[in-house]
Amino acid sequence: MVLTGAAGRAGRAVLKHLLEHGFEVIAVDIQPILKPDGDFPGSLKASLRVDLTDLGQTLEVMQGAGSVIHLANIPAPDLQAPHHTFVQNVTMNHSVFTAATQLGLERVVWASSETTLGLPFDVPPQYAPVDEAHYPHPESSYALSKVVTETMAQDFSRHSGIPFVALRFSNILGPDEYRRFPELAWPSLHARKWNLWGYIDERDAALACHLALGAPLTGASSFIIAAADTVMPVPSRTLMEQVFPGVPLRESLDGFQTLLSIESARQLLGFEPQHRWRDTLDEYGADV
Repeated sequence: MVLTGAAGRAGRAVLKHLLEHGFEVIAVDIQPILKPDGDFPGSLKASLRVDLTDLGQTLEVMQGAGSVIHLANIPAPDLQAPHHTFVQNVTMNHSVFTAATQLGLERVVWASSETTLGLPFDVPPQYAPVDEAHYPHPESSYALSKVVTETMAQDFSRHSGIPFVALRFSNILGPDEYRRFPELAWPSLHARKWNLWGYIDERDAALACHLALGAPLTGASSFIIAAADTVMPVPSRTLMEQVFPGVPLRESLDGFQTLLSIESARQLLGFEPQHRWRDTLDEYGADV
């Protein structure tokens, strides 16, 4: 198993999860990689610094692997010049996909993004909860790099027969960020409207990667990966009515239900989020 982007936010959580579940992992990043603390049934076979825009290096590091979880990319808009973000991401992804098909890997799981669905929703969504059919609405070069890569995945899968699984991760967070919600997210309903108040716990992002490795899928598939709730202590219907009035609601929206639909991931990956910010901020209670 090769894990790219192992030094990143998602990559660190995925590496720990894979080792906990007995995988032998070759961890790859252009940055230094730290092995998680503790003893695990799995094995970190190698920790390698690799430039994945270089096909030769990519082929070398993936030689002999059964599958790849590809998380390495410039991880968000506005971190670098838009053109650089697009070129780096698409080149990196094409290199990994090419290596996977040339080497005959069994499966490619890779990180797409919620941004492909229309973030930051300066133009309101067509409906809510947003699902996979809301794709594609790229509003940044970063989002466009993911849309282009999803198209590439379809082409590579069609020609190779290898399943390619794109995980459209929501904003990856953890307990440290949850403790700041009262300060940063709750004072204004508009503060987090840019992704329909969505998030995914880093541990559940890792779970989704694990499930995507073994789900009975063919071809190229894409799934929204988000928490089952929003980041807000305000009911989801109220959020939509006050911030996006007039947007059709396709479900009853019970309580704090996510506005980034995870029904496809539930049905086809067996994905069910295990972690909520409310578990961390239990002093506020679930109905704050």
